Amino acid sequence: MKGTIVVIPAFNEARTIREVVTAVRRLDLDGIILVDDGSTDTTATLIRALETEDAAAPILELIRHRSNRGKGFALASGISRALACGGRRIVTIDADGQHCAGDIPRLERAAMRAPDAIVIAARTEAREAAPPLRRFANEVADFWISWACGRRIEDTQSGFRLYPAAVLARLSVRPRRNAGFAFETELLIDGVAAGAEIRSVPILTRYLPDRRLSHYRPWRDTWSIIRLVGAKLLRRGLYPTGLLRSLDRADGPAKGGAAALRDID
Repeated sequence: MKGTIVVIPAFNEARTIREVVTAVRRLDLDGIILVDDGSTDTTATLIRALETEDAAAPILELIRHRSNRGKGFALASGISRALACGGRRIVTIDADGQHCAGDIPRLERAAMRAPDAIVIAARTEAREAAPPLRRFANEVADFWISWACGRRIEDTQSGFRLYPAAVLARLSVRPRRNAGFAFETELLIDGVAAGAEIRSVPILTRYLPDRRLSHYRPWRDTWSIIRLVGAKLLRRGLYPTGLLRSLDRADGPAKGGAAALRDID
């Protein structure tokens, strides 16, 4: 679907970057922006080789940081560039191979139904495939972020999302050091505060044993997210109404909740 630009942050992803980029390039997109966040392996070399392989494929642009600045900084760099390129929808997808690029059209279809919504590819199918500690950390983050957003949200830690450019234009997406994984949390909370809806598309949980260890540090990064959310809740007087709404599993679109969308085609 024209108007969609994909942003792929990457740090030491030599094992998977080629297959991820190749899968994304098969889709009908306006462009792909790869952010090499100071990789010390051959990630950048592999990306440059891909740039010249298929002239008919979507435009491939590489942003390279000289040193590792964290996922939040890398995402902000890529998103800022995608907005400058005129993308109407910005899809973010991780470079470690845990997401299936073939699900991007499903996110686009969900965005067509709700143009002002942030669409999350929620890893709710076969969730038991996730490592127990990672699953626990995600559930803790889901609780706090849902509270701050005032609605129940599935898989708040998924890096596979679609953002409408109109929503991002109302938020601060300037690259900041030490933003880490909390940056994606901030986009959700601030996006909802700016009037965005949240939609989720259920996808398969994929944790492949031959991939590199996740850069997400369950204790440290979860604590960072909780501190961010706690600060935002304190500024809203702990937002008790938001807590009650986030605990209501029946909360749906008509009540301002996050809807799970399944394809019928």
